[in-house]
Amino acid sequence: MDHEQNSNTNPDSREGDNPDARFNFVVSAAVTLLATLLGVFNVKDGNIAQAMSQEQSKAVDSWAYFQAKSTKQHVGENTLQLMQIEQSRAGNTAAFNAALEEKIAALQAQIKVWNQEKEQIKKQAEEHEKNYESLNYRDDQFDMAEASIDIAIAMLGVSSLTNRRWMAMLAGVFGGFGMLAGVAGFFEWEFHPQVIAQWLG
Repeated sequence: MDHEQNSNTNPDSREGDNPDARFNFVVSAAVTLLATLLGVFNVKDGNIAQAMSQEQSKAVDSWAYFQAKSTKQHVGENTLQLMQIEQSRAGNTAAFNAALEEKIAALQAQIKVWNQEKEQIKKQAEEHEKNYESLNYRDDQFDMAEASIDIAIAMLGVSSLTNRRWMAMLAGVFGGFGMLAGVAGFFEWEFHPQVIAQWLG
C-alpha cells in the first residue's frame, strides 16, 4: 500500500516517462538554441550591412574622383594640342617658341601625373567594389540563415502545440540549413545556394 501511495504522489517520475513531455522538452531546447543563434546572426548581419554601405560609398567616391581626374587630363590634352599648333606657326620668335616649349613640357609632365593618379584611383575603386561583393556574399549567407531559422522556430512552435513530430523533423531540416549558412557566413566558407540567394534577394 505504501508503494502504491508513493507512486501516486510522485508525478515527476510519471512525467519523465511521458513521451509528450520529452518531445516538448526537446522542442523547447531546440527553440532556445535557434533563437540564440538567430540573435547572434542578426547582429553579425547588421555589422556586415554597415560595412557594405561604407564600401559602396567609398567606391562611388573613388569613381567620382577618377572622373574628375579624367576631365582634367582631357582638358590638359586639348590645351596641349592647341599649344603645339601655336608652336608650329610661322613667324613665331625664338623666345616665344622657347617659352611655349617650357609650358608644353610642364603640361606633358602634369598629364603624365594625372594618368598615374587615375590608375591608382581606379585600383582603389575596384578594390572597394571587390570588398562590397565579398561582403554581399556573406550577407546573403546570413539572410538565408535568418530566414531558415525563423521558419524552423515557427514550425517547432506549431509542432509543440499540435504534437506533430513530422513537423518537428521538418523544422530540424530548416534549422540545420540555417545553422550551416550562418556558420559559413562567420567563417567565410564557400556555401551559397544561388537559387535561394536570388529568391531572398
